[in-house]
Amino acid sequence: MTASALPAPATAAAPGAASAAASTAASTAASGAPASRRVDNVPLGILFMVGSTVMFAVSSALAKWLVAIYPVGEVMAFRSLSSLLVCSLFVLPFTGLSVFATRKPGQHVARGVSQAISQTLTVLAVSMMPIAGAIAIGFSAPLWAALISVLWLGERAGAARWTALVVGFAGVLIVTEPGADSLSLGALYALGNAVMYGSVTVAVRGMTKTEQPNTLLMWQLVVMSVCHAGLLVFGFRMPTLIDTGLLVGMGVANTIQQYCWTRALSLGPTAAVSPFYYMSLVWAMLLGFLVWNDQPTLALLAGSAVVVASGLFLLWHEARTKRAAQADARRVAIPGTSVPSVSAGR
Repeated sequence: MTASALPAPATAAAPGAASAAASTAASTAASGAPASRRVDNVPLGILFMVGSTVMFAVSSALAKWLVAIYPVGEVMAFRSLSSLLVCSLFVLPFTGLSVFATRKPGQHVARGVSQAISQTLTVLAVSMMPIAGAIAIGFSAPLWAALISVLWLGERAGAARWTALVVGFAGVLIVTEPGADSLSLGALYALGNAVMYGSVTVAVRGMTKTEQPNTLLMWQLVVMSVCHAGLLVFGFRMPTLIDTGLLVGMGVANTIQQYCWTRALSLGPTAAVSPFYYMSLVWAMLLGFLVWNDQPTLALLAGSAVVVASGLFLLWHEARTKRAAQADARRVAIPGTSVPSVSAGR
């Protein structure tokens, strides 16, 4: 499970999409409903998306609270292992060990390691700076995914996409305030997470063409659990009974967050429900104020607004371009139909 499952552009599935799709597959198998049937229910989808933002903020807040008491490696190990346990209970009864069958074990391991690093950077970030700030910087992940797609995959990028990227990165600079006593270590961790998240997004896009969602999910969780369990050698403190509940609850909240996120995307179009994921910033600010008395700064509010606006514009632009391309494909399929060019808008 990804700690920061942010909405990505229509052309770039978020790294959490694999685990999200697995939850949907498990629930579909349990109900016996056809996997291809989809019934849109946008209001319910929005409700699930809002629930996902609440769970994301709660999971981040628990991580911040627990890292102040226990070693980071211990917190990450509890988080990954509890997520693996919960997901195994829902996936393995339907798939068995055949879920691990793959011709690309190396790519799965590389993806899992990168996700383990990304999540660790997230927890380090929230431990050193207000949750809202870390989440706001994390919102730049779709921008990094779009940039990496252009540089790595050679995707076309017109004026609209480049404008969104430049403006979005400017918003990140506003949030991090690099000129205010230099860039903080927590902000650098958050920025590192966003870059890693964007990289994983691009990598997953290729793997989803050949790998089943459940296979992506279980490989990711197993590799992450191994990586994070290895961090226990750097320190372990026996948790109290209450703290054990909080440590496990953090992983469970992460799992619920992913389930709500994927249910939202299955109930409504991405462009309709994804914008509500940015509400996680609201809950993060609220929890930060109530628990740690974090006061939102003008730079945080202004920079967050810029990052969110650029992300929403990029989401809208990519969805619009995709619809235009699909319309062109349908026209090509009809003999004698003219096909207007849509490349100018890219």
